[in-house]
Amino acid sequence: MVIFGASGDLTKRKLVPALYELYAENRLPQEFSVIGIGRTAYDDEAFRNYISKQTEKFISSSDHEKTNIDGFISHLYYLAMDPAKADGYSLLDSRLKELAGGGQSDHLLYYLATPPSLYGVIPVHLKEAGLNGPHTRIIVEKPFGYDLESARALNAVYSSAFEERQIYRIDHFLGKETAQNILALRFANGIFEPLWNRNYIDYVEVTAVENLGIEQRGGFYDGTGALRDMVQNHLIQLVALTAMEPPAVFNADSFRNEVVKVYESLAPLTEEDLNEHIVRGQYTAAGNKKGYREESNIPANSRTETYIAMKLGIDNWRWSGVPFYIRTGKQMPTKVTEIVVHFKKTPHQMFRGKEETQYSSMNKLILRLQPNEGIVLKFGMKVPGPGFDVKQVMMDFSYKELGGAPVGDAYARLIEDCIQGDPTLFTRSDAVEASWKFFDPILQYWKERDDAPLYGYPVGTWGPLESEAMMNEHGAEWTNPCKNLTNTDEYCEL
Repeated sequence: MVIFGASGDLTKRKLVPALYELYAENRLPQEFSVIGIGRTAYDDEAFRNYISKQTEKFISSSDHEKTNIDGFISHLYYLAMDPAKADGYSLLDSRLKELAGGGQSDHLLYYLATPPSLYGVIPVHLKEAGLNGPHTRIIVEKPFGYDLESARALNAVYSSAFEERQIYRIDHFLGKETAQNILALRFANGIFEPLWNRNYIDYVEVTAVENLGIEQRGGFYDGTGALRDMVQNHLIQLVALTAMEPPAVFNADSFRNEVVKVYESLAPLTEEDLNEHIVRGQYTAAGNKKGYREESNIPANSRTETYIAMKLGIDNWRWSGVPFYIRTGKQMPTKVTEIVVHFKKTPHQMFRGKEETQYSSMNKLILRLQPNEGIVLKFGMKVPGPGFDVKQVMMDFSYKELGGAPVGDAYARLIEDCIQGDPTLFTRSDAVEASWKFFDPILQYWKERDDAPLYGYPVGTWGPLESEAMMNEHGAEWTNPCKNLTNTDEYCEL
């Protein structure tokens, strides 16, 4: 495995812990090597010392007890080179041959943990150096493209150097057990799928918010924004898992075909949609917390969105008329990623009275991806005692209660899938372009219209009030856990 950008944040926080998990559980080949590539002037020993220190922060002590961390680190190597320059790739070729015992190893996995500006450069240099053999694979982080035009250009670069079966566009959301469990819940249980359509479902929410700001990523984030960073990839993937048709067989091609069908069924955005059904916001100072424009490397007049809420429609037989509301934002009251399926009200309310407002639309299925991963079903039951007061109750499942079984690391799962040649949970080129084709008009609208609204929202709130108004058209409202939360580092139960 060759990691481009080995001295960066992603490598130490995610990739090394994921590889160590695979190593500790004997899920890697017996003979493997990991070569870190970067411009930092490390040698093998210095890189191993650097990684060893980082493991104390990002690998739990229980993992240390399971196996010897030194055994894993002995498989790590380093090559100082600038991946943007072609002359360094002959050195990489020589190093690969050295580690392969003098021969040419074609069983290579490249991981691009680099800035997006290098995504289109590295494959070209690998091809020119002859390091793109038929058994090589390459993992590319998001964002894959900046808009539709750049995504198509990037796809053209990769298709010129590799076959589609060799390209693994990673979205770590799909590596989460809880995301995959959406499919299991729908297609392995006969009680849900018959209700999973416009006849029984009123609307669907998809939320992925966090209680942090941009931290030290000001330069990157201001040129990206919430739509490119989260919506075009993560959130639309969750919409696809929720809305897709059952594949005829569960394999990579069938699964990914159904994902693309969802993207192609997204109702095209009208001018009304661009004006009224998309709300973008930017967090403002509150208490001792900075506003977005006071963050490092952010222009004082920046119009980059840190929050976006949208109403989507899916034009097919199953979902016609069912709105999908999606939102993401920074500096929210808590960190949560979840899908909430709201079932339609009963056609006639027999039980009225003081609890009417609570039980009038009480049937919800909540699929929580993080934190406190699990599933909650909310429904109405009679309150014991005289009369027929009905109150909302819930049946819930939490992974924490499943014998303490670990959920597993998403990056570990996806890297292992790539090693085994299973592309099921990776994004295909046509899906990338179909997604960008839908979202591109939003970017163009914002670019052309300086007067397009950008609403402020104080740090620690649930975003602009206009996003609530957008849902009120349908008689809907956002499911906001922790409405009374005062400590933003705390998490409350449903």
